[in-house]
Order: sequence, then structure tokens, then C-alpha cells
Amino acid sequence: MSQATLIKCFAESLGIPAEQVTDELQYNTIPQWDSVAHMTLIAALEDAFEIMLDTDDIIDMSSVAKAKEILARYEVTL
Repeated sequence: MSQATLIKCFAESLGIPAEQVTDELQYNTIPQWDSVAHMTLIAALEDAFEIMLDTDDIIDMSSVAKAKEILARYEVTL
């Protein structure tokens, strides 16, 4: 999988253009990334990367940069 897959998951789950998906994008800093969209994002990431995220990691995923860090723990190479 690739960084493009990660960007696609964020863009589609949040309903935003891919260009807005940057490492600086954080939870609740845009109206689209609310709690419902967060769970949609988690499901998309789990499906795309064929992983099952731990509850603590789901809660800790507060930005695109943090998502990359968490996915690395699951041996996902971006």
C-alpha cells in the first residue's frame, strides 16, 4: 500500500479534496472530521490496509501525521 491509499481514505471518509490531506490536518479542525467521520475513516483504513486497529490507536489517531505513526506500528509501509 502507499501514501496515495492513505490520502484516498482520508479524502473519501471526510469528503474533502485530496489536496487538503496533509500531515497537519487534525481531528476537529475542520467540520468534516467529526466523531462519525472518524469512525468511517477508521473503517476505511482497516479495510484498505487489511489491519484491525486497537481501541487506543483509534482514539489516539488525531491527525494525518499521527495516523502514519500508528499505521507504522502495524507494519504498514507508506
